[in-house]
Amino acid sequence: MTEQLDKDKLSEDEHIKDKSDFLRGTIIESLKNPITGALHPDDVKLIKYHGSYQQHDRDLERERKLKKLEPLHQFMVRVRAAGGITTPAQWLALDGLSDSLANGTLKLTTRQSFQFHGILKRNLKPTIQTINEVLLSTLATCGDVNRNVMCSPNPYESTIHEEVYKLAGEISDYFLPNTTAYHEIWLDKEKVVGAPDVEPLYHHTYLPRKFKIALVIPPNNDVDVFANDLGLIAIEENNKVKGCNICVGGGLGSTFGMDTTYPRLADVIGFAPKEKIIEVAKTIIEIQRDYGNREERKLSRLKHTIDDRGLEWFVTELHTRLGWNLSRPYPYSFTSNGDTYGWLKGINEKWFYTLFVEHGRVKDEKGYTLKTSLKEIAQLHRGDFRLTGNQNLIIGNVAEKDKEIIEAILEKNGVKNHPKLTGLRKSSMACVALNTCGLAFAESERYLPSLIDKLDVIMKDNGLEDDEITIRMTGCPNNCARSSLGEIGFVGRAIGRYNLYLGASHNGDRLNSLYKEMLSEKDIIKELEPIIATYSKERNKGEHFGDFVIRKKIVNKTDRPLKVLSS
Repeated sequence: MTEQLDKDKLSEDEHIKDKSDFLRGTIIESLKNPITGALHPDDVKLIKYHGSYQQHDRDLERERKLKKLEPLHQFMVRVRAAGGITTPAQWLALDGLSDSLANGTLKLTTRQSFQFHGILKRNLKPTIQTINEVLLSTLATCGDVNRNVMCSPNPYESTIHEEVYKLAGEISDYFLPNTTAYHEIWLDKEKVVGAPDVEPLYHHTYLPRKFKIALVIPPNNDVDVFANDLGLIAIEENNKVKGCNICVGGGLGSTFGMDTTYPRLADVIGFAPKEKIIEVAKTIIEIQRDYGNREERKLSRLKHTIDDRGLEWFVTELHTRLGWNLSRPYPYSFTSNGDTYGWLKGINEKWFYTLFVEHGRVKDEKGYTLKTSLKEIAQLHRGDFRLTGNQNLIIGNVAEKDKEIIEAILEKNGVKNHPKLTGLRKSSMACVALNTCGLAFAESERYLPSLIDKLDVIMKDNGLEDDEITIRMTGCPNNCARSSLGEIGFVGRAIGRYNLYLGASHNGDRLNSLYKEMLSEKDIIKELEPIIATYSKERNKGEHFGDFVIRKKIVNKTDRPLKVLSS
């Protein structure tokens, strides 16, 4: 049952959605306004549902203010691709867009999507049209709806992986918004007179906040399943997917100085057979739609709905609405949450090459022309490209005869066997942060590589250059690069200052804990150097860094442990 809401207490976003005519607003008029590079403030909110964020170049902010110019407004556009798989033709189209209409780079996100940055308002519509022309979309990659559905990216690793990938696609399609506004605004489709939009699931005000779903196949938690509103852990029986353990209430974002916000891992509440997964997911989304906080957006994710009312209440409400109960969760175990690099042969006898892409930024640098190499590969490749949940890329479905050709291209462009690819660097992630993200307090993607250069010296001095320690950095506590799940995690507080967190598990089922605040680079090195040295000397066999700092009481275990309901 939906609760009656006091409209006077609803957040601004709820009022904007309410009067938007199913996400139309005045976007068409805003796009045509030649006076400014920005959209109308209400349309800035609505355009997220269409797959774009309005941003501005913060590097030029002071200079433009002095010249009494408005900020250099530009747009980020995000591409929807369930499971992160695209064809070579699609890759070439996106690569071309990045050069002609964006900032010359592609960003591979932590949710297996592509992002473009630096798109001017006049180029926004051509960008979205071109993406749709190659059978991709930007719809619902942002906004208060279900976002891009993640899953383990190689369906040919096993028959189980293939089943889970197909299920991810079915879930993604099922939860797309029904509004025709997207096709009218961006694809020039005419609105059908007398045929009003209907959103049977989302209704006309959609969800209270974004909703994220991920599917994972043990033992590799390569999509950080517990960081999602809804996590689905595939359970195998007789070489088929029997169903999924259901995890609810994950979300890592928080706000400095606001104790009511916090990172939280999803709780495992039971098991559902494969044929019931979409029904369960739909019912969970409906509960969040009806009970999620629509007054304070910082408290509006499913994790807050569950914590405010209690996990037992949530499970009871779910079972009541379903008309049947989830069964007890099946046993499972995770061993890691990273990617395995290099060649892997699939069950279809084709080859798959997992390539490290530092913080997901596909660009050319001197001696390391990654963007050029991938373009060359796409021009001859007969398989596909797959984005991982760790911002990396799999060159997929490669025939045996083509392996040497692809390796030669990577070697020619300085990509294969790059000498800087240490264990620490290959286990790193960073969000975009400055100069485009309006929420960032500090650098992340542009800074972490140089910090790792310095930390790698310490790692090498201690014989740890090949050790995989997950290290993640975000420019603010919204946690887009899942820094709360880094064995070493950094969250930006101000330019050049970071909070340091330690002690997450290597397999993604334990959050890290705050160690020190407001550290400069000098402070970071000073704090980490003795810990790394002690880890090298005193760790147990097979002990991961996150477990070591907990055992040595350098930090305490997080006080928000993962829960598994037994019934």
